[in-house]
Amino acid sequence: MTGAVALLLTDDEESMLAGRDGEAVALAMRIIVRLAKTLQAPRLVRVSSAHIDSALFHGQASLDFANRLVELGAKVRIPTTLNVGSMDLLHPQYVRTDTEEQKTVAEGGRELMSAYLAMGCTASWTCAPYQLPDRPRFGEHIAWAESNAIVFANSVLGARTDRYGDFLDIAAAITGRAPLSGLQATPARRGQVIFDCTELSDKDLAEETLWPTLGYIAGTISGSKNPVFVGLPADASEDQLKALGAAAASAGGVGMFHVVGRTPEAPTLTAALHGNPPEKGVKVNAETIRRARRKLSTFEDGPIDAVSIGTPHASFDEITRLAALFADGPPPEENVDVFVSTSRRQLALAEESGAAEILRHAGVRIVVDTCTYVTAMLSPTSRRVMTNSGKWAHYAPANIGVEVVLGSMAECVASARAGRVVLADEDA
Repeated sequence: MTGAVALLLTDDEESMLAGRDGEAVALAMRIIVRLAKTLQAPRLVRVSSAHIDSALFHGQASLDFANRLVELGAKVRIPTTLNVGSMDLLHPQYVRTDTEEQKTVAEGGRELMSAYLAMGCTASWTCAPYQLPDRPRFGEHIAWAESNAIVFANSVLGARTDRYGDFLDIAAAITGRAPLSGLQATPARRGQVIFDCTELSDKDLAEETLWPTLGYIAGTISGSKNPVFVGLPADASEDQLKALGAAAASAGGVGMFHVVGRTPEAPTLTAALHGNPPEKGVKVNAETIRRARRKLSTFEDGPIDAVSIGTPHASFDEITRLAALFADGPPPEENVDVFVSTSRRQLALAEESGAAEILRHAGVRIVVDTCTYVTAMLSPTSRRVMTNSGKWAHYAPANIGVEVVLGSMAECVASARAGRVVLADEDA
């Protein structure tokens, strides 16, 4: 039987733990050290940035913890961005406060967001911090929370972060340390489950819905293991990889994937697997994709009440494409609400380009700081919603009690105008 791994701390880390830098740092170090021992990490690693998921209000405990850190004088010591909160601070009128529960979430959410700002975090309020300037470089150790941010950083950027959750993320930001375990370490980054996509045609690969659907398949089958995709385009865009990773991290516990010939740690299949045999192989064809897309949807046709784009947050390129679709034709049908969620950074770019004005003129609500499946924004009468996001399709039915259908961005726009589901093979 193998004995427990001893955790070795540096003199500086021992001093932080002992209270040299104040009680807030000591508390954060206790959290880091306790997790490191649980994970049997041999040591801690310095992290160069953090992304905080804890700023999303999940109840009084999350607020009490943040306020306690503020009382203790906590300040982050590395660049620290913030994930979505429970409020759109720029457009508070979008957030519903019809019930006592909604009022509690809005008030608590606003206070929680303020607490993290008081600790020195950047008011980014986005689930896609990789769309911000100064994103981490290949090989950098970081402490990012939020599932899609984690999988994108590991897979597409080649930075290193394990799957961190609430409280650990801010503890890492306060100390600049994280356990050297999981995806921080090289062995855990090897590919394990091969998804052979070589039977997919160029037409299949050009479909926007392929990417979230393939991610959903990979997450469902892989669980927390690392998928390896063979046969995908070497020029796959970051938005396509974002959609793939977000769905894989939602449907399973995927923290990293490889696309052979595209992602930085997978120049070859052998490199992606670290020279090991795969644990499993899965063939993916057009019928596999069709079946999975149907599973992601809870209805297939008929009227819709709303459309939600931008989960993870829409990039400037996606906002530009959406604006082009709405610029060429009529606005949405009167009874269909259309939302696009994005970050303040991407909205600023869209304002400069004129894309934001086109969307507003079409009646599209541009949401920042939060997302439509975590904050009460949809009308209480909205029951059937179309989205281009595999992550939104996976979570929204349980989170906000709606039926959902997955479609491309163009299909979402055509459906919004028609007031009913319109797929590519139908006339709008």
